[in-house]
Amino acid sequence: MSLAPPPYLSSLQNNIRARPIPWDGAVRAGDLSDEQLKTIKSVDKVRKEQRKQTIESDPATYGTLLAGGDGSPSVLEKAQKRRDIIQYILVLATDLVTDVSLLADTILGRPDPYKQYLALLTSSNNLDDPVPLLAATFLTNLIAYSLTSSSKASKRDSDALPKLYSYLSKLVQAQDSGLQDIGVQHMSTVLRSQQAKELFWKQKKDTTAPLFDILRKAAGAAKDSDSTLWSGASSIRSSDTRFGGGVGLQLMYHVLLVIWQLSFEGEMVGEGLEEDEEVVPLYVQLLRMSPKEKTTRLLLSTLHNLLSTNKSTLIPAATTARLPALMSNLAGRHLADADALEDLEALDKMLDEYTRGQTTFDEYADEVQSGHLRWTPPHRNPTFWRENAKKIMENKELPKKLAEITGKSWDTDKKVLAIACNDIGNLVREVPEHRATLERLGLKARVMELMTDSDEQVRWESLKAVGEWMRYSIER
Repeated sequence: MSLAPPPYLSSLQNNIRARPIPWDGAVRAGDLSDEQLKTIKSVDKVRKEQRKQTIESDPATYGTLLAGGDGSPSVLEKAQKRRDIIQYILVLATDLVTDVSLLADTILGRPDPYKQYLALLTSSNNLDDPVPLLAATFLTNLIAYSLTSSSKASKRDSDALPKLYSYLSKLVQAQDSGLQDIGVQHMSTVLRSQQAKELFWKQKKDTTAPLFDILRKAAGAAKDSDSTLWSGASSIRSSDTRFGGGVGLQLMYHVLLVIWQLSFEGEMVGEGLEEDEEVVPLYVQLLRMSPKEKTTRLLLSTLHNLLSTNKSTLIPAATTARLPALMSNLAGRHLADADALEDLEALDKMLDEYTRGQTTFDEYADEVQSGHLRWTPPHRNPTFWRENAKKIMENKELPKKLAEITGKSWDTDKKVLAIACNDIGNLVREVPEHRATLERLGLKARVMELMTDSDEQVRWESLKAVGEWMRYSIER
């Protein structure tokens, strides 16, 4: 999928191309050799076809110019004190390897083709510095070509990608949306092979985590605890071309594109994305908000890729996040894109097959296992507790999960703690013989601690739960 270059980057490159460089003075100062200047001028400011013919007639010379070799320094080594020349060469080098694949092959044939450019990534801590930015752009294009030109994973790419990802991560975390978009688009460009995706996932704190920060900002959600992901409290349509938090549509699209590319390795990333980022409820929320079909298409396709490869873990999370209820609303949007319609149909079928055989206990168990509680009907249904409390305790994993949920602070969604206290109280009332199990899990101590919580609802539900313990002791 080809993307238009980020406007910020295109503007920077065009400005550098237009700058006059005192080449003859650079030669006199020893910052360039006569031969290097001659080589540069033969391909600079000429038509693309002429440039291609010139390089293809002598690719080794141009490979040496950009990467060094045979005892000759590259132009970057020779002009290392001249930032203006380095910037110019980085822009020219990117143009050349993009236009002439033979030159890319020639550079990649050198012993350490990325070395000089990787060093430039750490030459400045200032994200506005053009040199690391332009070096990253060159590396992105050359590494992407290397990844797609051979079916075999190469050590040079495996060594270089983590360093490139680290730099791109800094761009994604910048305050400037122009720099963010460059970082995200460069990530998308190199995610063209299983090797690139595996390394990307291995470095997920630097790579996927900042992307999901943008997605959560767009959804108006805080990590791990915001109830909007689970409540569906957002419009299904928006006339604005920006998501929440001022996230622009184009940046949003590019972030979704990267996650979509990663989702084709669903078995590798699916459970981790749900555990670390709560990807399913987040994507359900973004689907409700999606203002354009192109973002809807990526959201649906990503969910389909992840759910189809992680059915036992992610489909329960999808039902808890109310994705089945959203399917009919999405069908009502009259989507025109064939791929989006196909993914919508496949998701609908997958969810229908799962929910058709579900019992109320299954729904409750899915919700607890999701790690996030809502006031769904079972919580306040006395019949449900009479019929299922024993089954819940015999499950063993569900009480442990309740303990895990109750152990968190939930500072921005205290309702979860209130619901957990409600459930614990119901368990004590219906199956008092299992009180010791609950106490061993630390639930009695935690519920008593929550009696002094700042939230009124949490205090009330915890007081009721402690009352069940006390009532049983008194009756006995």
